[in-house]
Amino acid sequence: MNEHTRFARNPFFEAETALSLVPAPRPDVRAWHRALPGYAPTPLVRLPALAKALGVGELLLKDESQRFGLNAFKALGASYAMYRFVKSRFPGVEARLDAVIAAASSMQVTFATATDGNHGRAVAWAAKALRQGAVVFVPRNTVPARIAAIRSEGAECIVVEGNYDDTVRHAAEVSAKNGWQVIADTAYEGYLEIPGWIMAGYETIFLEAAEQMREAGLPDFPGAVLLQAGVGGLAWAGTAFYLRRVGQRCPTLVSVEPADADCLLESILSPDGSIRQALGRQNSIMAGLNCGTPSLLAWPLLRSGMHFFLAIDDGYAAEAMRMLAACGVISGESGAAGMAGLLALAREPALAKHRETLRLGEASTVLIVNTEGDTDPASYRRIVGRSGAASPAC
Repeated sequence: MNEHTRFARNPFFEAETALSLVPAPRPDVRAWHRALPGYAPTPLVRLPALAKALGVGELLLKDESQRFGLNAFKALGASYAMYRFVKSRFPGVEARLDAVIAAASSMQVTFATATDGNHGRAVAWAAKALRQGAVVFVPRNTVPARIAAIRSEGAECIVVEGNYDDTVRHAAEVSAKNGWQVIADTAYEGYLEIPGWIMAGYETIFLEAAEQMREAGLPDFPGAVLLQAGVGGLAWAGTAFYLRRVGQRCPTLVSVEPADADCLLESILSPDGSIRQALGRQNSIMAGLNCGTPSLLAWPLLRSGMHFFLAIDDGYAAEAMRMLAACGVISGESGAAGMAGLLALAREPALAKHRETLRLGEASTVLIVNTEGDTDPASYRRIVGRSGAASPAC
């Protein structure tokens, strides 16, 4: 096994416990997303050549790089959380953009968040759509392109001398002093409700995918789903969606995170499955996943309902980006994490014994999510060798 690749079966998996933690569906999530400017289901891409190369029957990629023109999926959660925040003050407001703008205008809120890049841009974009202000805090190692993208949405962007966890703490402190409303995608003591709304917003990805699979004549649900994990929000959304829809028959769920930011893997390996810090320095090229602590709200469901946890070397992410580019998919470092996890599982001899358990064979259907495009264009060119994706060769 690559010295940086680590894999763990979940010793705390308990389907009944996980099902008890899944919240009821929120019908207004899809209604709100449809009310937003530019909403359309993102493409579900079939990748037959890569499926063959990786030894699976069908490989499907949900391409979130095309979500709202923002090059990432995060606006699904940030916008829904803002809508729910307004609705908490005005319970009668409907999931219509004009109604929410009118209600928000009477409050004049400044929304704030900490981010590695994509969530911050999403908060800025959603705040602008609601005609409110936004302040976004980023760690010191955030690349200029992601800072520029945040500022392009009209937000103030403040660089913090620290890592992601430091930035979350600083954003909370400064926001409390200034009366700003935090829209953070990780939960911590005293801050649980809004991250729950954000994670609920991400479920639209999986609802769309199920509909698209049905329309394509495929089974509604894949056999395995590999989901990138930072603090665990997207992984939570996928786990909640599939458990709610098919219960104990849900797909095999695999969390994929950088070896340098392996907080979920460390937590599942702890003696009692309690939250633990990542061992790495949180300096992976998968910048959106450079998180040192699982979300307090996401972790209980992941502890009971996620089947496997995988931490991978950055080299797999870079190779996954190149492979996807050859198939016409523009995928950034974090966006390619699911593909990178599948690549590690296909190539690492020490993981061979797990592939059958994961249902990774010629009869399997695997779903991955491209959570971002080339949000760092310079890094993308350096890794892939060109800007954008070539004409599909697979």
